[in-house]
Amino acid sequence: MRAIVQQEFGPASVLVTAEAPLPMPAEGQVRVRVEAAGVHAVDTGIRRGDGPPSMPRPELPMIPGREIAGVVDAVGPSVDERLIGERVVAHVGFLSGGYAEYALAPASALHLLPQTVPFSAAVAAIGTGRTAQLVLEKARLTADDVVLVPGASGGLGNHLTQLALALGCTVVALYGGAAKQAAVADIPNPDGRLLTIDVTESDWVQRMRGALQARDAPATVLIDGVGGEIGRSALETLAPGGRAVIIGSASGTPLAVTTDDLVNGSLTVGSVLGQPVGELRALERRALTAVADGQVRPLIDEYPLAAAAAAHEAIEQRRSRGKVVLLPLR
Repeated sequence: MRAIVQQEFGPASVLVTAEAPLPMPAEGQVRVRVEAAGVHAVDTGIRRGDGPPSMPRPELPMIPGREIAGVVDAVGPSVDERLIGERVVAHVGFLSGGYAEYALAPASALHLLPQTVPFSAAVAAIGTGRTAQLVLEKARLTADDVVLVPGASGGLGNHLTQLALALGCTVVALYGGAAKQAAVADIPNPDGRLLTIDVTESDWVQRMRGALQARDAPATVLIDGVGGEIGRSALETLAPGGRAVIIGSASGTPLAVTTDDLVNGSLTVGSVLGQPVGELRALERRALTAVADGQVRPLIDEYPLAAAAAAHEAIEQRRSRGKVVLLPLR
């Protein structure tokens, strides 16, 4: 089979297409004919050799990839053979191996997919979607909230924007530049509760505040995955008693929060970074249901399997728009 094989730690160029042995499922495992493989920002750190402390450094050579969707074509001992032929999605965790035409997954990690859910969307739900569900738990959104979402053109920010709209919130989606405008412009906005602001424009903060004042809708929640000056400006826009949830720092600089912010602004600030995530399968089920029910249409940035290096570079250079997915070409 064709796979992306990594022989050494380093830049994206270490991801090379090669022939690899067809994996055979062991006890409790299935083999999946991969139709879509998710690429995550964490994958780029693992590739470089500086992944999160919670993840052991993998032994090389390896086939990266922890999120897969496709069709079960073989099962290991003690696994129900009726799974063969089923459309499934799974987060395989430390097992990896997803950047390939075939990959192994624990049978216990599988979710069956209805025909109405595309494989790429399923991969987005199993990775980005489950994180978005965790963020929703932390943010405690209600229909009365006005939510600021920096990085709304990215996979997680876009996903969260759609979920917040589905809950009845008003959402200010912040994006960076004309190239990323389409990512937020395509979000359904039938009743006008979505406002979009380009943070590359010099007056974006004034425009954001003006738009909220015109609606008499003070910002109550910030969900920040960008940090830096953008995150800081959004934080300063929150009304007294507002709450912020930190989900990342794509700018390279975490959101700066001071004691004065907490005391004078009566703000509540929390984060989902590094915290226990609870029952992952419950989060995954909710994410898949949101996609199947049409609450969310994941933003997908597709690459052929052989372009895995380019996909990694797009994430590292912040050029990706949405969830990055590799598609094996058969």
